[in-house]
Amino acid sequence: MDYLHFKLKKSLLKRRKLLKLALSGGTGLSLVLASHKLAIAKSDRIGSRFTEEEFDFELPEPPRGKYLETSEFEVITVNEAGEEIERESAESRYFEAELNEDVTLAMVAIPGGSFTMGASETESNLTRERPQHEVEIPPFFMSSFPITQKQWREVANNYPRSRRNLDPNPSRFIGENLPVEKVSWGDAIEFCRRLSRETKLKYRLPSESEWEYACRAGTETPFYFGETITSDLANYRGDWVYAKEPEGESREKTTPVGIFPPNAFGLYDMHGNVWEWCEDMWYPNYYRLPKDGKARTPETDRGLDDDRSVLRGGSWQSPPIRCRSAYRSRDLRESRSETCGFRVVCEAEDD
Repeated sequence: MDYLHFKLKKSLLKRRKLLKLALSGGTGLSLVLASHKLAIAKSDRIGSRFTEEEFDFELPEPPRGKYLETSEFEVITVNEAGEEIERESAESRYFEAELNEDVTLAMVAIPGGSFTMGASETESNLTRERPQHEVEIPPFFMSSFPITQKQWREVANNYPRSRRNLDPNPSRFIGENLPVEKVSWGDAIEFCRRLSRETKLKYRLPSESEWEYACRAGTETPFYFGETITSDLANYRGDWVYAKEPEGESREKTTPVGIFPPNAFGLYDMHGNVWEWCEDMWYPNYYRLPKDGKARTPETDRGLDDDRSVLRGGSWQSPPIRCRSAYRSRDLRESRSETCGFRVVCEAEDD
């Protein structure tokens, strides 16, 4: 597989400091990443800092016939009180998949790397989030937002059926740019199959490892915003608090995608709004989880048999503790809830 190769040269950068990566070869292509956990090459570390050394990062090449565009945004970090302590300018790279002339799907390039999956004992006492373990993630593309009702309707109405029919208007809360909800895991799989067949690319649900890696975007804190979240940063039960932040707003419905700040990869709404289906079957802990970023399925874990699949990210109805990067939930695969939606991954192409 060919990749665009990125190089980093920076000395003694603290964790959570965003790093500017320039494309080798002088084309000016840049990407913002966070923390030493994204380093692919082995590094000498001093605590949680980089030593002065050069690292290679990998972005997936765009699919044939596509090219990467640049999106600029700001990344916000808050303290335990929910107070903004840092704001950084950032860029991501993405391609647009055209669902029709008027409906597109932005797919953000996620660099390959390794990270520590799961929560520490100081963050959580839930055994479902442990043991913490290192996972290697190949480069891939992920939709910048949860799938919207406009995107869902286009595929449900106009893309030929694969294995099941899709209700073009399943959602409780109606709006073109609201995330689609009340879709089952099986419905989301059907959406991916139709999209893959029509575009000749491989779309699927993210694995649980890919989802957490993409959500964290290099952070090791409970949220990609830092030590907590506020209702100015995400859509969740703002009348509940996680750390020392004040109570906020509980909107009691979904909100349009992309109205809250993104993480350092340029992904929006990873905390709250709607739970997001993952490809994995449910398992109550991380023992025997694949270490290469693949989903846990009967093919990767013999004897695994469960009629539930993993949900991540929390929803408009969730308290903040359930919106953490590490939090895991599950539901029956044919359940359709007004709190559950999904986003898609597109695999990088092989030569």
